[in-house]
Amino acid sequence: MSEYLLEMKNITKTFPGVKALDNVQLNVRKGTVHALMGENGAGKSTLMKCLFGIYEPDGGEIYLEGKKAYIHSARQAMDNGIAMVHQELHPIRFRSVMENVYIGRFPGHFGVVDHKAMYDKTKALFADLELDVDPLALAGEQSAAILQMMEIARAVDMKAKIIILDEPTSSLSDREVEHLFKIINRLRAQGVAFVYISHKMKEILEISDEITVMRDGTYVGTWPVSDEKGEKLTIDFIIKQMVGREMTNQFPAREGKPSSEVVLKVEHVSSPLPKSFQDVSFELHKQEILGIGGLVGAQRTEFVEALFGLRGIASGEILLNGARYTAKSPGYAKSQGLALLTEERRATGIFGILPILENTVIANQRHYATMGVLNDRKRAVDADASCKELNVKTPSLNTLIQNLSGGNQQKVLIARWLLTNSDILILDEPTRGIDVGAKYEIYNIMLGQIKLGRSIIMISSEMPELMGMSDRIMVMCEGRVTGFLNKGEYSQEKIMALATQFASHKKTAA
Repeated sequence: MSEYLLEMKNITKTFPGVKALDNVQLNVRKGTVHALMGENGAGKSTLMKCLFGIYEPDGGEIYLEGKKAYIHSARQAMDNGIAMVHQELHPIRFRSVMENVYIGRFPGHFGVVDHKAMYDKTKALFADLELDVDPLALAGEQSAAILQMMEIARAVDMKAKIIILDEPTSSLSDREVEHLFKIINRLRAQGVAFVYISHKMKEILEISDEITVMRDGTYVGTWPVSDEKGEKLTIDFIIKQMVGREMTNQFPAREGKPSSEVVLKVEHVSSPLPKSFQDVSFELHKQEILGIGGLVGAQRTEFVEALFGLRGIASGEILLNGARYTAKSPGYAKSQGLALLTEERRATGIFGILPILENTVIANQRHYATMGVLNDRKRAVDADASCKELNVKTPSLNTLIQNLSGGNQQKVLIARWLLTNSDILILDEPTRGIDVGAKYEIYNIMLGQIKLGRSIIMISSEMPELMGMSDRIMVMCEGRVTGFLNKGEYSQEKIMALATQFASHKKTAA
């Protein structure tokens, strides 16, 4: 009997123009959390898609509990006790939570669904996972954390032996992460194995038993998180294995300081919705990176979307370069020199079925049109130059953007907005779900734009990034600005105190 629950041996996979996997191996023990790490484009997701039957490997073998497995579809993977919770969750939004949990295997007889049985089973399943959700509630009205737990509940009910979690905490608050880890630990104790993909190093060291690192589609090595003496792997060691080199600094050096010139002045801006942003005021200086911190629900995203014309503004005044600015629409915002990199690149950023070329130039199409006719040569030249400047790894501009890694997709989206020559870049979670190497590249791109005289508003939920890249930090809580911190004043404690200011006041009042 094999000591491993899962063995993937010499897995290879080639796509047109690129070898995504080259004799990769992965061995996972029963009742463990096995972290799968590597830079974006290292092949992690491709390997997991081979395991889950989404891709057919060109070579190699998969063994489950010592027996060779033949997995040609997601259904076969699930029949073999493998479940996958994807980074981008796509529930059937207008159906109930319980229907999403049991889709494809509704309880009943002779084609008639037993809704009461489905309700009771979902209720019991959620109670076991300490999940307080009405099974009849619409899936589309649930938070990312609930949707994720819904997928885990589905896996548990299917008696999954292996659960693949792809960037499971990218949209979760600290409390939600704590609950997720509690469930993982309980299932681990029951013998369930997890393959855990994440770029959050501290998280990996906290929850994992073993770590496998991949680089450029190849297997680098596997290490226990703690050795026999109880000494843990270091973050520096993991990064070196991932990128193949030492990274002495997490953030590139900032040259120069912001100008005293104010390019954007926001005064007492409020949303028409009472539970959204209210009375927001701040100034953005030329060549400044203004970080916006806060917890989930702080209304940071809602505010910057309103600034870009995607949401309504009920009151307040905005001055852009000294002139009154009205956020009429995204098109108008763009014409006034604003650009918005959205929080969810798959949902509101990329056009997955279009090639890189179209995704790169789409925000600047009018620039390439003469009498309604597009200059395809000019589009291709600019897209190629912009993607090369940002080091986008791709076989060609005709590659579908959905086939790129998350980090390369993000760089294409940044290239899109850089082509518009916007004066103010609004970056909402610019490095979410991206590895350390790609993060560093994006940080360099940001500083390069600052040198050109542009200004940046950056929302980030990663405290080190917020403090490492911002010239100044504005913190929001429950839709309101609770304070500003200048460089030299930063600390996680101060940011967290401001991020929970209104919540703590309510708690005290209660």
